[in-house]
Amino acid sequence: MTKPTVVDHLGALVSVATVSGRSVEPLTAYLAERLERLGFRIERYGHPTDSSRHNLVASKGPLGTDGMVLSGHLDVVPTEGQPWTSDPFAVTPRDGRLYGRGTADMKGFLAATVSACERLADAPLTRELVLAFTYDEEVGCLGSAELVRQLQAQGRPLPRACLIGEPTSFQVLRAHPGHSAVRVDVVGRAAHSSRPGLGVNAIEAAARIVRRLERLADELRGERAHEDLLERPWVVLNTASIAGGAAVNIVPDRCTLRVGFRQLPGSSADAVFQRIAGAVRALDLGQAHVHVELERVTPSLLTPPNTELEHHLRSCGYHGGTGAASFATDGGNFALHGMDCLVFGPGDIAVAHQADEYVPERELHEAVDWMERLVLSKCCTS
Repeated sequence: MTKPTVVDHLGALVSVATVSGRSVEPLTAYLAERLERLGFRIERYGHPTDSSRHNLVASKGPLGTDGMVLSGHLDVVPTEGQPWTSDPFAVTPRDGRLYGRGTADMKGFLAATVSACERLADAPLTRELVLAFTYDEEVGCLGSAELVRQLQAQGRPLPRACLIGEPTSFQVLRAHPGHSAVRVDVVGRAAHSSRPGLGVNAIEAAARIVRRLERLADELRGERAHEDLLERPWVVLNTASIAGGAAVNIVPDRCTLRVGFRQLPGSSADAVFQRIAGAVRALDLGQAHVHVELERVTPSLLTPPNTELEHHLRSCGYHGGTGAASFATDGGNFALHGMDCLVFGPGDIAVAHQADEYVPERELHEAVDWMERLVLSKCCTS
């Protein structure tokens, strides 16, 4: 029987439409079956209420030895409304590229991981190799946050070195901002629009909040850090949505704003949230009341330079410098578990989330070679 190639694995993975929030069970079943054949121990760490969404952790080699983690997410973003020229949930080869949803972000890395492990089936692992595949990364790194919570409840460490295989065109990235969400609820008083003095207009109060947040965004833009690493070395603040009002003849008594911000590597989301909350609460909103809540935090990442994993990457042939990603990854959550994470993988983030997403076929094969050498270097030495 012919062994599947890395392109075969990619085709099988892409064919499962694991859009965030949906089941990943068919995908984890495929991965678990192949990894179990190779001697990996399989564990599933589930979503709190939906067993069809879970993290898959596969490990091989002596338990508790400080080997390394290879990590990628199982979910992809939706395709609805995008002008695809081929089936997004089938791999289409064309001009040296492999097209399909998730080929770059990041099922290409998952396929390369399985192929590298197949090559290493008989390798004598002297340190533990752990594969950590997560759900719902695209909507706030939710799966990795839950995985870390459950691992910490068990008192179970993972190896310190962790490679996050996001598409970086094989550039090593050791930092990225976080991404956090704030909800601002404004409560006024409804009235007939013919007698507005009897009401308190929540939308007008929200408009004053939006203007204050614009000024805060300007203030934050002047407070720079990590200029050697980041394309935008300040906290990026985005007033992302506004909703309120029921009818044109009613003074609106409710309005909700959602605000996103990207806290800098190594910084606290709470510190930025307090700036936002303080600015909003200091406004004179008349009789309107306001509630400000930090809804979600995706942590930032700041791994020190010259880690052991970076050294091993260099020993495998990588000689470039290190930089930072502009996007958040599961690495922020894993760093909270005491892990040194680097972001490094095939494909280009510039084509992720778009129609006709692709990974260069050459890079996919190179990824298999890289991982084979990396695992041999990190997990097969005394």
